[in-house]
Amino acid sequence: MRDYGYDVSDYKDIDPLFGTLGDADRLIAEAHGRGIRILLDFVPNHTSSDHPWFVDARSSRTARHRDWYVWRDPAPGGGPPNPMQSQFGGPAWTLDETTGQYWYHSFLPQQPELDWRNPDVRAAMLDVLRFWFARGIDGCRIDVLWMIAKDDWPWRDAPAADAAAPDVAAWGALRHGDGPTIEALLHELRAVSDQFPARVLVGEVYMEPPGLVRYYGKDGHGVHLPFNFTLMGVPWDASTIGGAIAAYEAALPLGAWPNWVLGNHDQARVATRLGAAQARVAAVLLLTLRGTPTIYNGDELGLPDALIPPDRIVDVAGRDPVRIPMPWTTDGPFAGFSTVEPWLPMPPDAGARSVEAQRDDEASMLMLHHRLLALRRARPALQAGAWEPVDVGPGVLAYNRVQDADRIRVLLNMTHVPVVVRVEGRWRAAVGTTPAREGTFVEGDLTLGPDEAVVLIPA
Repeated sequence: MRDYGYDVSDYKDIDPLFGTLGDADRLIAEAHGRGIRILLDFVPNHTSSDHPWFVDARSSRTARHRDWYVWRDPAPGGGPPNPMQSQFGGPAWTLDETTGQYWYHSFLPQQPELDWRNPDVRAAMLDVLRFWFARGIDGCRIDVLWMIAKDDWPWRDAPAADAAAPDVAAWGALRHGDGPTIEALLHELRAVSDQFPARVLVGEVYMEPPGLVRYYGKDGHGVHLPFNFTLMGVPWDASTIGGAIAAYEAALPLGAWPNWVLGNHDQARVATRLGAAQARVAAVLLLTLRGTPTIYNGDELGLPDALIPPDRIVDVAGRDPVRIPMPWTTDGPFAGFSTVEPWLPMPPDAGARSVEAQRDDEASMLMLHHRLLALRRARPALQAGAWEPVDVGPGVLAYNRVQDADRIRVLLNMTHVPVVVRVEGRWRAAVGTTPAREGTFVEGDLTLGPDEAVVLIPA
């Protein structure tokens, strides 16, 4: 738990902090009984330094698990083998005093990196997948998937003092993964999931679409959904977002299913990045694009980043503000999340932002999500329809979703001022950021209010 559990000491058990394997089995069964599927966060790139594999690996250079990890001798003059930098800051190498070599870690020193070039490592990790699939887990979100296939940088020696070479800052910016063996590894992962019916692999991959789409694998034999984080990193304006959607759609391999992510546990929340009003527009965008939407818990409530007192900070990388517990009720000391104090404090306004507070308010962010999801379920165009951009002028992102005879028009005012758009034909507003708009008919000129989005269906 040095990194919120991303330092795994036992891949086939539950941390006692959360319960037991029996509790996990009950959770899976109860969820399945309610039509809910459960995905596991699978962390194959690194283990905890407390994992028995690494404890053994440190015992000697000839230990059974020694070459399960990445080791290098010190540089000729002493010190780390090369200037590779950890993503959490500082060298990506830590010296093991016992054996005199350095181990490699892209994150904390307590998260030593597995060497996926070793067939025993691959076999062990694939066995972990089989273990959880056999218990009924419906799929996995694979942590830092692109990093399991190292390029050659971690194995390079430090450059000679008189050689022209990148400085430390340049080494720190180098890729920690996405090496040439990734497609073969993807194929192995997919082969395991295909042994079990209706399992899904979701890959955490921070890349632009041209690189991202490689993770679908050759002929679709990769992960089902390589996370597309494009919307989290590009400027929030209609022209840029529209171009990013078109570029992703064009890059997708034949038969690949798109997906979109607006928020996660590592980045500032949508409401903090874009503001409360545009966060509502972003929700309409996410739930009307082609493919699978991923909603980070709390974003459906419009939660902003929380203020965490300095003495309550847990995360070494400063991500606590986006990881507060989910508020469920308007009262109670912990807003219905727990009967005991959780790992992070509840914000003072948690009750006012809770599920209970928003459930009966049609203007709330939560109910906007409910209406959008209901429309997705009801309209074939939003489930599997094509995405077609529509030019309505600056400031507004517009597109159609079309499936056979079903047609949807989406209009998103991504500015803070009113914008007039021309709408051909006769439509009815089905869902919008302004509830009063819903049910009204649209024909000819339509004035979108500041930060307003609307989903139209033919009248």
